[in-house]
Amino acid sequence: MESLLYPMIALGGLGLAFGLLLSFASRKFAVPVDPKVAAVRALLPGANCGACGFEGCDIYAENVAAGKAETNRCPVGGGELAAALAAVMGTEAEVQEKKVASVRCRTSCERGIEAYIYQGIRDCRKATVLPGGGPNACSYSCLGFGTCIPACAFGALSVQDGVIVVDRHLCVGCGKCVEACPRGVLEMIPVSQPVRLACNNADKGVQVREVCPEGCIGCGLCAKVCEAKAIEMRNNLPVIDGSLCVGCGKCVEKCPVKAIVVTPAGEEKTGAGGE
Repeated sequence: MESLLYPMIALGGLGLAFGLLLSFASRKFAVPVDPKVAAVRALLPGANCGACGFEGCDIYAENVAAGKAETNRCPVGGGELAAALAAVMGTEAEVQEKKVASVRCRTSCERGIEAYIYQGIRDCRKATVLPGGGPNACSYSCLGFGTCIPACAFGALSVQDGVIVVDRHLCVGCGKCVEACPRGVLEMIPVSQPVRLACNNADKGVQVREVCPEGCIGCGLCAKVCEAKAIEMRNNLPVIDGSLCVGCGKCVEKCPVKAIVVTPAGEEKTGAGGE
């Protein structure tokens, strides 16, 4: 028994000594923490989605507290969070309108034209390296394999009839789905913008009609009829300025292929079924 007693006392003494040493070191070399960092971090939602442009909420909090980042860069918290962060920092609240993801494609499996039968991995990024950029005849269209869905931490995306659909009530505007889409089918638009483009095909006229029965033909009639000058043609597609759009609907009425659609206030989903 005595043979075990002395080693146990020695180990206990070493443990106590090392504990005291670590305690002293932690106090001696402690890095002072700005109380503003803790105050800012406590207000952030903790989604760590990276939509603010930083690696996570902790890094964003440090940059806000240091005055290196705006208080309105968290789309999850929105305007209320921006105001709360501004109060902590003693600055003016920076108001920024919320944006939501919008799908620039509306042609379902039933109405679309296939170039060939695809039996490969159901991943948009892998399919785009194939001839024609995938099985759809339109090389600009949504492939519908849902590669963007895992990028959304808020469950706002789903696939319906081969086209991605956005639930506007769940979308926080982080833009991660836009980054994940290899076709550029998704874009961010102001939540109050009533008119949106539902086509991504940059070809023109007959080239579009050969691959899609509902694609924008680049005629430019929508831009000509827009009295608010909210539409400009770029690369054969209308670009809508949400800050100028008054929602009159004239562009929707004039479009011969109905590639511009209206999303009324309160519309829950946009995509194949959101026109």
